[in-house]
Amino acid sequence: MSKRFLLIACLALTTAFSVSAQRGANLPKAPTDVQPGSITYEDVAYPYPVHYMPLTMYGQDVRMAYMDVPPEGTPNGHTVMLFHGMNFGGFYFEGPINVLRKEGFRVVVPDQIGFGRSSKAIIPYNFNDMVLNSRKLLTMLGVSKVMIIGHSMGGMLATRFAASFPDITEKAVIYNQIGLKDPRYDRPWGSADDSYKRAMAQTDDQRWGGFWANINRYFPPGAWKPEYEKYVRILYAPTLSSEWPRLAMVRSIYQQILFLDPVDSDWAKIKVKTLILGGEADTPDYAERSRHIASIISGAQIVLLPGLGHVPHLQAPEMFYPPLLKFLKSDLTGSNSAR
Repeated sequence: MSKRFLLIACLALTTAFSVSAQRGANLPKAPTDVQPGSITYEDVAYPYPVHYMPLTMYGQDVRMAYMDVPPEGTPNGHTVMLFHGMNFGGFYFEGPINVLRKEGFRVVVPDQIGFGRSSKAIIPYNFNDMVLNSRKLLTMLGVSKVMIIGHSMGGMLATRFAASFPDITEKAVIYNQIGLKDPRYDRPWGSADDSYKRAMAQTDDQRWGGFWANINRYFPPGAWKPEYEKYVRILYAPTLSSEWPRLAMVRSIYQQILFLDPVDSDWAKIKVKTLILGGEADTPDYAERSRHIASIISGAQIVLLPGLGHVPHLQAPEMFYPPLLKFLKSDLTGSNSAR
């Protein structure tokens, strides 16, 4: 795994010093106008109403937040589920939701436990639990078939979901996935306790600088726009909350998913129609590794978008949506959704 992928995955726990050293530049200091934010993102605007599904995990009562957005106009009878990345919740999918619902899709967007508006439980995070929870949500909503789109860490989750539930997975889109190979022997194992201690030892300026540098890495040089700072603010605000220690521990645990639960052995098990989609300029090895994945998944299609980085739906939606919709809308037949 490249250093850049590790920085993206461990964003909340990377010191500003190490990021600055790698970039060879001074990082911005924390602004003074950011108010303490909720660790369950209650103060973060979501594009559609948020609902909750109760769950019990490892003896703890938790709730899973989700948006269930009906199609606009004539329904096409199909449902799409969007899986978010490690540094986000469903709030950054407003663009994809709007585009998909205008094409007649029902769109379901869960915040996985530990992320976004879902409970911040101190549990052993893994993709099997996330897959099972997502499956439970679909069952509760009466969805019998689903198209999966997973971005970044969500791409790893989409991989596990498609491999685990081929009977309900209609199509899968693996979108700028991280975890493109098993990283367990590329660097020493780090404990969650040590990561937590480093996170809690950071100053406000170090946390802001680390968040800013990592969000900046999502976009190629010269592609940064001032409006992207809102994502830095969303990540930074909870660190000012009295509940930050809980969120810091949760993040320290779930960053280990990359090491404890790699998905490289899952690709060969995917039998559904699959699209590998992403910005070609994401990381130095992204294009090469994506082509490797496409060669493993039987019949997989691959579309690499030139000049785009880790989040094409934000950077250049006009380039991102046409290949996505072409894939999703191909061979549409019948109704696979309960409503």
